[in-house]
Amino acid sequence: MSAEPAAGGLDFHGLYKAEFSYVVRTLRRLGVPPSSLEDVSQDVFVAIYRHIADYDPARPLRPWLFGFAFRIASDHRKLARHRYEAHEPLAEGDVPADADGSPEALLEDERKRRAVLKALDAMELAKRDLVVMHDLEGMPVPEIAAMLDIPLNTAYSRLRLARAEFEKHLEKTLGGLRG
Repeated sequence: MSAEPAAGGLDFHGLYKAEFSYVVRTLRRLGVPPSSLEDVSQDVFVAIYRHIADYDPARPLRPWLFGFAFRIASDHRKLARHRYEAHEPLAEGDVPADADGSPEALLEDERKRRAVLKALDAMELAKRDLVVMHDLEGMPVPEIAAMLDIPLNTAYSRLRLARAEFEKHLEKTLGGLRG
């Protein structure tokens, strides 16, 4: 793999260094278990490398990266060998905590992060994807509808239902952590 910028002006190695943690965090949010994150993230970057010349610098980079992560995470989840794999507990450092702040604040942030991931893991896959795309990644609903090839009103309706399911799982998770 060459370190030269692609036709779109992106330097792959610079992109890899700058966006690796974003891709890993996105894959985790999309339901890739911690034991598969390394392999699946490498698959994402191989796909990005193959299509780097297709990147339009007039568009934001992260939604373009998210598209790769979304498709590859979805393909990963569909594989039969992954369907019944027991998801191990989240490992320390899945996503690095902010180094600024008191130990109590860091502990609370980590507790909340784990609760969000646990609630996402409990969701139906199609609904989880919508919550991740819109509420966590900030993608506009029209862009999500186009990506999923569904009508715009359907996307809004599914997002509403997905948020309700997420809130239910999050409350259940937080309640379980309190008690």
